Amino acid sequence: MSWWLAHAEHTLTEDVPAPPAEVRDFYVDLGNIKLVHPLIVSVESLSHSQTPDGVVHSYRVRDRIPLGPFTLNNTYRARVWVPVSGDVLTEADQSPGVHLRGTVSFEPIPAGTRVTERIRIAAPRPLARITTREAVKAHVAMLAGIRRRFEDG
Repeated sequence: MSWWLAHAEHTLTEDVPAPPAEVRDFYVDLGNIKLVHPLIVSVESLSHSQTPDGVVHSYRVRDRIPLGPFTLNNTYRARVWVPVSGDVLTEADQSPGVHLRGTVSFEPIPAGTRVTERIRIAAPRPLARITTREAVKAHVAMLAGIRRRFEDG
């Protein structure tokens, strides 16, 4: 582990009024996530690779990140590992040296699905605090947006 990189972990949850399979199918398509993630401006599908356990989706994502009175445009590569069953794994690698890794579970509950997203963020120390704050804020809003999408039908 490098001194230059700071690390943070957060666990976020949201209850969604829909069956786990429907919520999981929505989540694993970043074209859908663009509709509910407050920073994502565009998503381009790069590849879909079949694996023995499921599929890996690769995307090019463009974000618009607010920094006080300024907005930073950022393009990066994201991957989503979707096993036939079980937790979904996500990764996003952004410049300069920001890495976000996620493990997402879709647990059945009486009201539908409890989505639990465990995110791990690594960022250069000068960017770590703002990167972590904005990533957590965006993912909280994204999960709430998924809930609203299923509430609204």
